[in-house]
Amino acid sequence: MSASLPPLPVSQEPTDGPVLLELTSGADEPCLRADAARNRARLLEAATRLVAEHGAAGVTMEAVAAAASVGKGTVFRRFGDRTGLLMALLDHSAKQLQAAFLSGPPPLGPGAPPVDRLRAFGLAVLRQTADHLELQMAAQPEGARRFSNPPHRLLSGHVTLLLRQAVPGADSVLLAQTLMSCLDPALIHHLTKEREMPPERLEAGWIDLVARVTCTELPQ
Repeated sequence: MSASLPPLPVSQEPTDGPVLLELTSGADEPCLRADAARNRARLLEAATRLVAEHGAAGVTMEAVAAAASVGKGTVFRRFGDRTGLLMALLDHSAKQLQAAFLSGPPPLGPGAPPVDRLRAFGLAVLRQTADHLELQMAAQPEGARRFSNPPHRLLSGHVTLLLRQAVPGADSVLLAQTLMSCLDPALIHHLTKEREMPPERLEAGWIDLVARVTCTELPQ
């Protein structure tokens, strides 16, 4: 992916800024008992091994339970369903991205002009999706849930804010959804796997799209 984009920082919860969004449905996570926290970590470690060995298709509730030597009911109680389990696996990298654009260094984080931040945001999402494409595809919610789930709302809200600053007077909400469609994992999968487009072409396309939407010059 683009060499101009700095690597995402190690996830650090901001102390004064916005609270990072949890992708998983674990509202009780902060008060987990020590043994429950260990069980959750063990299940995620088992699921990670299964992804490495068999791909996302090999991550079933039954397979994870067997790999972690626990009952299947334990996996369901912890994650709800397979989508919840896959979302938990994606949670760490998502937190890194959130930390980067909420409180990290510019141009992705605060302090850079909105157009520069918009460019960097798209490149970061493209890179993150490419790194976890199989899991992203397997964990995608169905139908309308794709647009109403908390992760999508957070990312589209960030793009909306940047567009509101960069293009005053535009319908920033609708325009943000249009831009976000270009970062959809299903589309990235189609373009990179089926159309065999290199990641660099997707990155260049994002930079060009941002320039056209914001009526700005392409970066030199």
